[in-house]
Amino acid sequence: MAAVSTSLPAGGSGEIVSDAVLDKIAALRVGGDFWGHEVQGVKLVAQAGVPISPERLNGLDAAEVAVIGGASPFPPEPCDPWTLIEQARSVHARAEDDIAIVAGLLGVPVFGVDFQPVDPRCLKQAARDRLSQARYRNCFTGEEADVEQAVRQLAEWRALFCANKAICAASGMAWWKRDVMRIFLWDGLQCPPFVTAEQGLRRARETEGALAVWPSRVPASTVDRAVEQGTPLIRVEDGFLRSRGLGAALHPPGSVVVDQTGIYYDAHAGGDLETILATHDFPPELVERARLLRKRICGSGVTKYGAGQGRMVSLPEGKRTVLAVGQVDDDQSVHLGGAGVAGNLDFLRRVRQAEPDAWIVYRPHPDVQAGHRAGHLGDATVLEYADSVDGGAPLMQLVQSVDEVHVLSSLTGFEALMRGRPVTVHGMPFYAGWGLTRDLAAPNGRRGRRLSIDQLVAGALILYPRYVDPVTWLPCGPEIMVDRLADGSTPPMSWLIRLRMLQGKLRRLMTLSAELLHGRRPA
Repeated sequence: MAAVSTSLPAGGSGEIVSDAVLDKIAALRVGGDFWGHEVQGVKLVAQAGVPISPERLNGLDAAEVAVIGGASPFPPEPCDPWTLIEQARSVHARAEDDIAIVAGLLGVPVFGVDFQPVDPRCLKQAARDRLSQARYRNCFTGEEADVEQAVRQLAEWRALFCANKAICAASGMAWWKRDVMRIFLWDGLQCPPFVTAEQGLRRARETEGALAVWPSRVPASTVDRAVEQGTPLIRVEDGFLRSRGLGAALHPPGSVVVDQTGIYYDAHAGGDLETILATHDFPPELVERARLLRKRICGSGVTKYGAGQGRMVSLPEGKRTVLAVGQVDDDQSVHLGGAGVAGNLDFLRRVRQAEPDAWIVYRPHPDVQAGHRAGHLGDATVLEYADSVDGGAPLMQLVQSVDEVHVLSSLTGFEALMRGRPVTVHGMPFYAGWGLTRDLAAPNGRRGRRLSIDQLVAGALILYPRYVDPVTWLPCGPEIMVDRLADGSTPPMSWLIRLRMLQGKLRRLMTLSAELLHGRRPA
């Protein structure tokens, strides 16, 4: 684990720790080896070397007695003290021992070396002393922090590890993503093995665990087979603040979503994000955090891929202008969230039908434009319905220059909403159906709650995804990720990414050659 605190020199004294902080530590269960093994069935916990009165041991099996710091292999190390102690009837230790302090915070009786009960007030004071004798820092920036900030950070990590403990295997994870996936899926002790879907289903059946999958990279039968054998499927996908480059160009993701019930782009089945948006309370402090995050994103120019350095397309004055955002034709978000729209050409036809008098600018998807994915349309085809084609201008500058943005299910619609732009949606992406967009598809019966843009941001960018800091390689929050993307603090381009870029250029060259040979206007 990364250090968020260091001990002060002997005799040093730090901040005063309140009862409220102690209560928060107990509620969030952070401190000690909280990421360790979760041992069950223990009724008595003792520090090695502290005597236990015989009557306390009467009727207890060896597996019900845990000795910390002893030669016995039970409990295994590292061991989560909170899970261990909260189920115990008694703890036998010195007042200054870690397990005594944890027991005091949890309200579990503690007995000392003289077999006598230790005053709970002494245990709380020991906790205060321990916490005040440390110096805290922000592990991402190196800046000084206070104990409450350290507790919040540790609590976020604990929640992440706990969410991963059920995962017994991972399937469909591209080999070039696996290093970062080990961070996203680590349970505090280990990362699940990367195996085939067949092997993963077998392992899940044998261990009664869950199988994490990248949906587009496992056989379609995986879902049915998982249902048949009662295996929970956890779907993993790129997050909404991803990296400074394209996924199809093999830039590893800095953010993913790990969905227990579905996936955000499946409008038919729903998922964790839809549930969050439909039911979460969204307290004022969370909404304010989302507002500041949105301001940070819009001010820094950060987008999902950070791509787009070309010149702005010219727009006519005095005429309504519309941006139509293309996608990858065979992408899962189009199949499952496209509401029956059959790819980019059909989408363009519908945009023209909805905007017969507007000046329409078509923006191809960056993966398609880079030559990596399906959905390419030649200029001649595009210009049957659009008035111009954008070849790579900064996307958010373009979004803010037009009167309205039309999307099928593209994340650009969400990014446009964050910047206060009107958005018309032809499909059913996660941000449609909450009163923020003009929706042309049939309504989703599970949606309908009216959300503010900052409630939507809170759900989609704070509560739902996971992030990894590309500098420290520690799990982080969205604010750190935005800062890293904005200041360019990301890993240098690898040989693999350079090779993938060359491959994309060759594909585009082949497409251009084919169009010239057939007498079509090149794209």
